[in-house]
Amino acid sequence: MSTSAPEPAAPLWRPSPESATATAMARFFSEVASRVPAAPAADAPYAAWHAWSVREPARFWDAVWQFASVIGSADAVLEHGDVMRPPRRSASIGAGLGATREESTTTDGPVWFPGARLNFAENLLRRRDDTPAIIARDEAGRRRVLTFAELAEAVARMASALRACGVQPGDRVVGFLPNIPEAVIGALGAASVGALWSSCSPDFGVGGVLDRFGQIAPTVLITADAYQYAGKRIDCVERAEQIVKALPTLHALVLVPFVDDATARRDAAQRLPSAIRWDEFLALGDVMRAARDAAGLSLFEPLPFDHPLYVMYSSGTTGLPKCMVHGAGGTLLQHLKEHRLHTDLRPGDRVFYFTTCGWMMWNWLVSALASDATLVLYDGAPLPDANPAILWDLATEERVAVFGTSAKFLAMSEKLGLAPAKTHDLSELRMILSTGSPLAEHSYDYVYEQVKPGVQLASISGGTDLISCFALGNPMLPVYRGELQCLGLGMAVDVWDEAGKPLRGAAGELVCTKPFPSMPVAFWNDPDGSKYRAAYFDFFPGVWRHGDWAEITEHDGLIIHGRSDATLNPGGVRIGTAEIYRQVEQMPEILESVVVGQDIGSGADKDVQIVLFVRLRAGHSLDDALRDRIKKSIRAATSPHHVPKRIEPVADIPRTISGKISEIAVRDVLHGRVVKNTDALANPGALELFRVYSTQ
Repeated sequence: MSTSAPEPAAPLWRPSPESATATAMARFFSEVASRVPAAPAADAPYAAWHAWSVREPARFWDAVWQFASVIGSADAVLEHGDVMRPPRRSASIGAGLGATREESTTTDGPVWFPGARLNFAENLLRRRDDTPAIIARDEAGRRRVLTFAELAEAVARMASALRACGVQPGDRVVGFLPNIPEAVIGALGAASVGALWSSCSPDFGVGGVLDRFGQIAPTVLITADAYQYAGKRIDCVERAEQIVKALPTLHALVLVPFVDDATARRDAAQRLPSAIRWDEFLALGDVMRAARDAAGLSLFEPLPFDHPLYVMYSSGTTGLPKCMVHGAGGTLLQHLKEHRLHTDLRPGDRVFYFTTCGWMMWNWLVSALASDATLVLYDGAPLPDANPAILWDLATEERVAVFGTSAKFLAMSEKLGLAPAKTHDLSELRMILSTGSPLAEHSYDYVYEQVKPGVQLASISGGTDLISCFALGNPMLPVYRGELQCLGLGMAVDVWDEAGKPLRGAAGELVCTKPFPSMPVAFWNDPDGSKYRAAYFDFFPGVWRHGDWAEITEHDGLIIHGRSDATLNPGGVRIGTAEIYRQVEQMPEILESVVVGQDIGSGADKDVQIVLFVRLRAGHSLDDALRDRIKKSIRAATSPHHVPKRIEPVADIPRTISGKISEIAVRDVLHGRVVKNTDALANPGALELFRVYSTQ
């Protein structure tokens, strides 16, 4: 008996020939084809252009620079582009004055745009008119608008105030802030003078903030007095008091007023006597700014292409979060490519992403200013009980063209029965972006059935590690159910098996085989580069191994099956296990612990719950009082998202021969999977203690 082959999957969305040829990507292909030797024909398929972009990286990235009209000077594009390893940047970043040095003498890794000079903030602030640059809304219904002219003026005052405080290139300015315009102003003010910006969301506990800011010795801290989430006003002053005491390098503490109540403001001022109010801080630099203007000095410090811009943080899976330093030029060029080509972002478009200041999507969103787009910021709960449709209201009322969110948000919108296609005017919406975790197939169906049938849905994937994407959308290609549309231009992405052989039609390790400009320029305080190499290059020597379990499809799209490491991600909010261990194992009753994510539910209800196992000291038991203390400690030090749903006692915890706790082995047992390579465990019999908690 013969069986017929299954019908090829039909796309859920396909651009019309007219819309495809009207995209910035089509114009880019046409321009490059007309002037770059050996480039593909303008109408060649995307696969040909992608292959050319990774085969000829110098020509490709130079073409992006020219197409996007980057403000800056450049001559050569790439040196040592044939080696994939940490860039040739001074490894002394983070070691005192090493952060400001320009010499590159430690490795023979890739060097992008040697000799170039540019300023990140200058490229984002090229527009100076009365068009809205930022529209900021919050859960309480407040709305603020800053025009491009007003934003440029605020950034100029911030940069001048920082200079007046003695901030120099290489210093660190940090924000403990909600997603408000002051965060954007602070970041661009720091970039203007060549300082590094780093930020944490105010839902972090004191320990989580100090694990990050404490490593980089900031000079200026900007904090809000409070923020709102899920209908509650949450105080930031008490935590700010503790944070300031633990950061002896601070020269200035800037307080952004969120609270309208005069009594509460006076209380905040009394509790933070060293703080200076936001408006007063901006005024500090007015005299210096006038003097610089009179002397003909530019607001924007011209800096090398790889000058540090942002400090981003790993999830802290195996210890303190790793501090990844991203360069100004690489971040700018990648974001220009992704915004203009892959997202088809146009001047005047309003672009929204639901994010906090502690997630790289905030940095990605801010860069949309370089494409003359308007940022739509939102601070608050994405699905508050009082109005679960609040973000769809925002999309309608602000005429959002590009709407960014998480896979979890789309799944929850489906679960709640939200049907924006029937209840909201989304006529301006062209593209929905989703990231943070793999987007389930049923969520694709939900978007096209209940949100907007004609929208382009682009699941995107990359990470804090590259502050950009490996795979993302394409306005010239169809959307297939469950797939990311394409591999990013200039990104030599592949999927390999454990032996380092390319895979097709099966899942394996996501890798990148050639350098790209937004690789971190360094890890903070990593003088020999060992942390950097261990993070990406130890698994496959000379190849970036990203830690995603992925599959390249027959359409040359990508499916992400999840992380290949042990990062926890309940509700789409990522955290590392070490951040929980640091709280739990301070308790005298607990000898050690292991924490894992356990898959629960299915379909729209699918999620991950955190399960914590503790090994107790003799004479102690895991009663309700101890469980409650554990939960309170984790809630206070990390965030409410990361409180374990289950806390269970165990007599032993599996560990490798080298002494490391094996989280992946525990997770596999909980999911009923076979544990591979038990020979690597010093006590494999301990795995049986977890089998009773299996979901299978």
